[in-house]
Amino acid sequence: MVKTKRKAVIRTTHTQGVSTPSVFLQNNDNDPPPTTYFDQKVSVPEEDTRFFSLRKLWAFTGPGFLMSIAYLDPGNIESDLQSGAKAGFKLLWLLLGATIIGLLLQRLAARLGVVTGMHLAEVCHRQYRTVPRILLWLMVELAIIGSDMQEVIGCAIAFNLLSAGRIRLWAGVLITILDTFVFLFLDKYGLRRLEAFFGLLITIMAITFGCEYVMVAPDQGQLLKGMFLPYCEGCGPVQLTQAVGVIGAVIMPHNIYLHSALVKSREVDRSNRKEVKEANKYFFIESAIALFVSFLVNVFVVAVFAQAFYQRTNMEVYTVCNQSGTPHLDLFPLDNNTLEVDIYKGGVVLGCFFGPAALYIWAVGILAAGQSSTMTGTYSGQFVMEGFLNLRWSRFARVLLTRSIAIVPTLLVAVFQDVRHLTGMNDFLNVLQSMQLPFALIPILTFTSLPSLMSEFANGWVFKIGGGVGILIVCAINMYFVVIYVTALNSAWLYALAAVLSIAYLTFVGYLVSSLKDPFICLGEIVHLLSTFLKFQIALIDATEKYLKSASYPFIFLKMFCLLYLLITF
Repeated sequence: MVKTKRKAVIRTTHTQGVSTPSVFLQNNDNDPPPTTYFDQKVSVPEEDTRFFSLRKLWAFTGPGFLMSIAYLDPGNIESDLQSGAKAGFKLLWLLLGATIIGLLLQRLAARLGVVTGMHLAEVCHRQYRTVPRILLWLMVELAIIGSDMQEVIGCAIAFNLLSAGRIRLWAGVLITILDTFVFLFLDKYGLRRLEAFFGLLITIMAITFGCEYVMVAPDQGQLLKGMFLPYCEGCGPVQLTQAVGVIGAVIMPHNIYLHSALVKSREVDRSNRKEVKEANKYFFIESAIALFVSFLVNVFVVAVFAQAFYQRTNMEVYTVCNQSGTPHLDLFPLDNNTLEVDIYKGGVVLGCFFGPAALYIWAVGILAAGQSSTMTGTYSGQFVMEGFLNLRWSRFARVLLTRSIAIVPTLLVAVFQDVRHLTGMNDFLNVLQSMQLPFALIPILTFTSLPSLMSEFANGWVFKIGGGVGILIVCAINMYFVVIYVTALNSAWLYALAAVLSIAYLTFVGYLVSSLKDPFICLGEIVHLLSTFLKFQIALIDATEKYLKSASYPFIFLKMFCLLYLLITF
């Protein structure tokens, strides 16, 4: 049941009769009450059930599935297929671990939104001073634009594959402008219908990639072994880099801001402790189900390419594709190097080995993944702009802005370069979003640990330690992912540029920690976590350097990077 509010905007301030948490008493800004772009709220049925109610779970179902879309965007799909092609089934346990860490982070985001009635960007607006708040907003906007670019790339490649090359890549990029207006059109029909539409897109992805899974028929024993035994026998630098990439592609910084806002679409009386506790429980269950579905879809993709293309050479693939009569033989050089795939070449090789139906099914799945990312960029952009800047834009203006910024560089690459450069942008965009992780993880862990803000729902010591360690591991691995990407560029001046940008980057991270309006809130805990993070980084770098037997510029640069991090942190 959906109740339409009389006003076009829903107030998200605290329920009448509930005192404002003490942490906000320090805020002397005369800002108007925060708002959300939802003009509807979903009511929750009243039932005297002690443990569980399917009706209540259905009422709370929606935000978690919208959030899970970020785990299925074209960047994730490309990381999955590369993982299968380069490491076989050996990295599935990492994918499982990354998804579990993602679930814990989404739990924090949902709890913040339910307990405080404000999303993460709104809390940041009240806790950080103007300069770090604006910089923080810009960092999150970069992640959002990167996500939108991946949607553009995925859709353009899907259109090209579905049309057998008749729709050129640049034309596919331009066509993605239309899905903006389709999204705005669907948005007029209500929140539940919008959630149902994106649920349909997730279903399409599950069916299409599931069909590929059935066609290829992976070895189930190897799949289960790779998923539950944390090992990587015979792995080298290529697999190590891909392992880092798997985790780097899964955790999206702007998704944490998004989920903390989406949960506000349900009617919860926050003055009632029982209702708040119940909302937290059902949102967690729904998020777990949604991420389980996304995990299965990711496993389908990894398993397909692990079974069919692991350790295949370019010559083998060229021979099979030549026999199938594909027009894309130029994608495969005549050598015995291991096959390298991306979302475009992945569709081509599936068509060569399993028939044209496999190619078109793959393209439909990629198109659904690209289209679903529209929601992530649109709503995330609205919420962070609303929260950080207290600025209200119409959906049309917001979508037009992010889509225009995303289309321009993508269109230039599509026009003046080839598909390999276009798909290669996904790697850069994953690195870009990895660098933004601290700007979501530090605030969410900090604010959900504050009793003055979360009251009895603040993180306990077990979750503080577990969440902190998980966040530090993710940040360390993603930072290593960034260094690996810069290393591959093989340019001294790029190393120097990366060093300068790293100084600015780490300076802001340190400033972010020290710029809380109440600088003593959780500062001791944050410093302790950051120092642990540093020790983990140095140990990881030393182990990697010994493993690769290299002391080249990138490793020297990375050690300087960590020493600078220590100085800034303390």
